Amino acid sequence: MKIIVTGGYGFIGSALIRYLLADKQGGFEVLNIDKLTYAGHQESVPGANLSKQYQFRQIDICDFDEVRQAMRDFKPDAIMHLAAESHVDRSIDGPSAFLQTNVVGTYSLLQAATEYFRDLEESRKKSFRFLHVSTDEVFGALADAGEFSETTPYRPTSPYSASKAASDHFVQAWHHTYGLPTLATNCGNNYGPFQYLEKLIPLAIMKGLRREPIPVYGTGTNIRDWIYVDDHVRALMLVLNKGKVGETYNIGTRGEQRNIDVIGQVCSILDELRPEAGAHKDLISFVTDRPGHDFRYAINPNKIYNELGFRPKESFESGIRKTVTWYFEQQNQWCQAVLDRAAKLNESASPMSRRGAA
Repeated sequence: MKIIVTGGYGFIGSALIRYLLADKQGGFEVLNIDKLTYAGHQESVPGANLSKQYQFRQIDICDFDEVRQAMRDFKPDAIMHLAAESHVDRSIDGPSAFLQTNVVGTYSLLQAATEYFRDLEESRKKSFRFLHVSTDEVFGALADAGEFSETTPYRPTSPYSASKAASDHFVQAWHHTYGLPTLATNCGNNYGPFQYLEKLIPLAIMKGLRREPIPVYGTGTNIRDWIYVDDHVRALMLVLNKGKVGETYNIGTRGEQRNIDVIGQVCSILDELRPEAGAHKDLISFVTDRPGHDFRYAINPNKIYNELGFRPKESFESGIRKTVTWYFEQQNQWCQAVLDRAAKLNESASPMSRRGAA
């Protein structure tokens, strides 16, 4: 099976490619299309360039001609679209990049994929799939009760979530209008190894390891639904292989956690790894909340559980321990390489200078 992965040097995309290349049957060929923005790191797919099953093209997905040529050359059986600007804080500071990548870029991919699909032989048309990977943030905020389902109305509240909501609607429109065999997923907060350091969990880990204040927005009571990245990847493959064309699947684990409790678990594990450093919870620093900060997200995963048989392998407790341990072991390798690249790019807001995250 030949798969194009967009955003394959990002966090979830790189986890997906590592999964595909690790297949013991060697059943996948992968073309990674990535612009290599500040959040894309080739170190996140170690050894990939040595694999005969792997190709990479540095392409901006907004470049229709380049995307179309890549599809013609590689001749994919499926496209898994993960390329996106994804950090809410950055979308508040600079929404233009989110409009371009998440909306215009998705449109460009859909146009190229539709043209490619129409030229396929009938036998290949039946199996071709375009999988669009999105977020639960498109549904807006929840109060203390309730869950997002696949029929929850969209109420995006940030430039990031608005851009992803738009891209979701374009995908549905291209299926219904042009017959492109699409699938879509909406997932909660991912965590795990190789996540860019501006996000809540890796930021807290690295701040703790450096004995710097760990920023937490507001009172830390905002709630998110967490999933270990490798579980998300397995869910994506289930949707790709078994999902019904035109359908959307919410991916979740019923893993709700308050931000302050997430940070508390990170600090407790750091205490075990570095007992000589003192109590890491003493580093927690509450900062002014960000504008429009949604209170709670929670996913109802019944559809993907019942129809496709998905079950997560990691609990939050097991996943967070694996994650903190990985960053602890990689602080002078992958983490330092990421920080060095950010410095070279002259990032106006490097990951370690982020005011907060959620």
